[in-house]
Amino acid sequence: MTRVRIDGIVKRFGEASALSDVSLELSPGELYTLLGPSGCGKTTLLRIVAGLLPQDAGSVAFDGVPVDNVPPYRRNIGVVFQSYAIFPHLTVRQNIAYGLRARRMESERTEAKVGEAARMVQMESLLDRMPAALSGGQQQRVVLARALVIEPRLLLMDEPLSNLDARLRVEMRAVIRRLQRTLGITTLYVTHDQEEALAISDTIAVMDRGRILQTGPPWALYRAPQNRFVAEFLGGMNVLAARLARPVAAAGVAVVEVDFSTPWSVVADGAVSESGPVWLGIRPESLRVEPPSGGADHWNQAAGTVTEVGYLGAVARYQVEIAPGVSLTVEVHDPDFQALRRVGDPVRLWCDPAKVRILAPHP
Repeated sequence: MTRVRIDGIVKRFGEASALSDVSLELSPGELYTLLGPSGCGKTTLLRIVAGLLPQDAGSVAFDGVPVDNVPPYRRNIGVVFQSYAIFPHLTVRQNIAYGLRARRMESERTEAKVGEAARMVQMESLLDRMPAALSGGQQQRVVLARALVIEPRLLLMDEPLSNLDARLRVEMRAVIRRLQRTLGITTLYVTHDQEEALAISDTIAVMDRGRILQTGPPWALYRAPQNRFVAEFLGGMNVLAARLARPVAAAGVAVVEVDFSTPWSVVADGAVSESGPVWLGIRPESLRVEPPSGGADHWNQAAGTVTEVGYLGAVARYQVEIAPGVSLTVEVHDPDFQALRRVGDPVRLWCDPAKVRILAPHP
């Protein structure tokens, strides 16, 4: 297992800055995900780690040893790109063996390692099949086996599931996670899909415009985003403009006023300490369609009207207008079909103060 340290990486393309002083560390055996929109710099960073692209400043080290001047083929890295890059004229067996052949490994040992890698991805019965006869999911398994068969010290994966349909994406991310945990291989994973990142990652770094905005385990980023960009990019989030009427009190509670209802009682994250404009963030699943009975916190109630209803089986999703031009998304999990609200129904929303976040603006 390899520890990877990325320190102060800067990359420019002409006048455009692709990466600005990016630093992070991958612990041995960790699956670390770079998450962000297209053009944020995540693939550029991965290619620098692979040695396929030189940085303008900063360094990359494996287990404390700088690799900036080490060519890609000597870094012992397995890479899975968005495009499968399968050789169409070679069989599954020959595709998996390609890296071993390039290393001049003896035939008997190569055959044994190819068989082992094929079993890991459940492709042992298809070793003599040509790529054109494989499904998308099977082709992705071949690419994964080819990356793992060389026993790399680090696995790099760049949007590996983006070409698959929804069902296969779920299937393959489970395969990737299982193999990564079984082998204990340090992995740097790039995706723009927040659900994918939440499902497989030990640590997520949310990126935008060449910078890392926040890092942490999936649950921490989802439950406690530090700014509006992270909050909205990592799952659905209702964001409201508000004003901090009183700074954070000793109990960690701040009073925030909005212009369409009574004040809200908010558990603040400490990012804002002076009165003034702030953003409020509330996850759709944190809103209750009716306040709980018996002494509900009156601060966190807002009356509204249902304007849209979406029944998705496991979830009922409502749009509730609480003021002219201001709507909140509300998700009710495991809904009772007979109790579904209808468009035009008046409702009263409530949210536990602990689940309302004060968000810093986009840095």
